[in-house]
Amino acid sequence: MRVVFLGTGGYHPNKRRHTACILLPDIGVALDAGTGFFRVQETIKSANLDIFLTHAHLDHICGLTFLLVPMLRGDMERVRVFGTANTLQAVRTHLLANELFPVMPDFEWHVLGDGVPLPDNGKLTWTALDHPGGSVGFRLDWEGKSLAYITDTTAPGSYADFVRGVDMLIHECYFPDDMADWAEKTGHSSSTNVAELARAAQIKRLYIVHVDPQRPDDDPLGMKGIRAIFANTELAEDLMEIEF
Repeated sequence: MRVVFLGTGGYHPNKRRHTACILLPDIGVALDAGTGFFRVQETIKSANLDIFLTHAHLDHICGLTFLLVPMLRGDMERVRVFGTANTLQAVRTHLLANELFPVMPDFEWHVLGDGVPLPDNGKLTWTALDHPGGSVGFRLDWEGKSLAYITDTTAPGSYADFVRGVDMLIHECYFPDDMADWAEKTGHSSSTNVAELARAAQIKRLYIVHVDPQRPDDDPLGMKGIRAIFANTELAEDLMEIEF
């Protein structure tokens, strides 16, 4: 199964990274809809799309507006948007308010339940995360493979058991260790804490996303120190494609 990173930065886009969007193109599943979401049209292999939103901060939802034209043209046959009741209400009331976006896309809205069936006999589950305004993390399981997506929270948190043993953990890391105090203040994660979480949860591979857009350089987080704790770590880049 393929995973494509369409947006790997946080807060706002820069020349290197758009904001949060992960796509499983062959089964039509997207995790978050930040500015990187504009790439869905050219990457997806399905006419149906299920979008799972972690929370309603703009860098995770603004891309929903990008689907209007493809839907009106009939390129997308069905688009379902999943989130907590609070997240969906915020999107409909604010992002898609008539004063801001005058044509409501024909989305199907679904409040997250205990488990959501996925194509190929998979299942998505979720857990609440600690973040200003709230956020949730996702785990996607199929027979013989699994991934988790944890963003906008402060590692290590209380979710180690939720992600334990996954083949692929996609985790935010906005700050390097010398700015760990800012991670605590803003509800984000810093380098060592993410690496230690990955090691403690016995996951197989760690991919870091949601990095600070003020740092478009090759190593904004100190990857040598992260890999000293958890060796199988990659800093995800926009358009990186992974088979898992």
